[in-house]
Amino acid sequence: MKFNIRGQRLQVTEALRDYVERKLSRLAKYFDESEPSETIVTLSVTKGKHTVEVTIPLPGLMLRAEEKSEDMYASIDTVVDKLERQIRKHKTKMNRKLRFQGSVKTMFKEGEGSAVRLADEEEEFEVVRTKRHTLKPMDVDEAILQMNLIGHSFFVFNNIDTKQVNVVYHRNDGKYGLIEQR
Repeated sequence: MKFNIRGQRLQVTEALRDYVERKLSRLAKYFDESEPSETIVTLSVTKGKHTVEVTIPLPGLMLRAEEKSEDMYASIDTVVDKLERQIRKHKTKMNRKLRFQGSVKTMFKEGEGSAVRLADEEEEFEVVRTKRHTLKPMDVDEAILQMNLIGHSFFVFNNIDTKQVNVVYHRNDGKYGLIEQR
């Protein structure tokens, strides 16, 4: 695995770089040698919180995890655990889908006993509530106001300008995001 490790408001020391590489190298066992191009790692400190963001671009899939804590090394450990869970979940889902379609190619490398380990970690998704709403045409500003009014973290609306369904949401940095259809 190749790593692109950078710091924001933080000097990345050689010890920190070695620790990140050593921890993330443990994920290499899940990939064929040709799969991950470059793992992007961003380390930052904001208001005493040590943040680690890791992005692993794969063909047709983007693995990403972020962790904040009081200690940079603890954040690194936790983010690697999160990525490992994501990989296992995607590996199970993809291999099941590919097996169902009769394909022998899998995205992730097969290991000894992996089917046994992954079967235990398989997650069932259950829809427990369904809501139906008429989407009122509105602009982005009105949608943000509506979202804040009802106290939700996202809001689905019919964009009056584009005539398409959009979503506004609260970002972790306190700002807002907009999701548009292509």
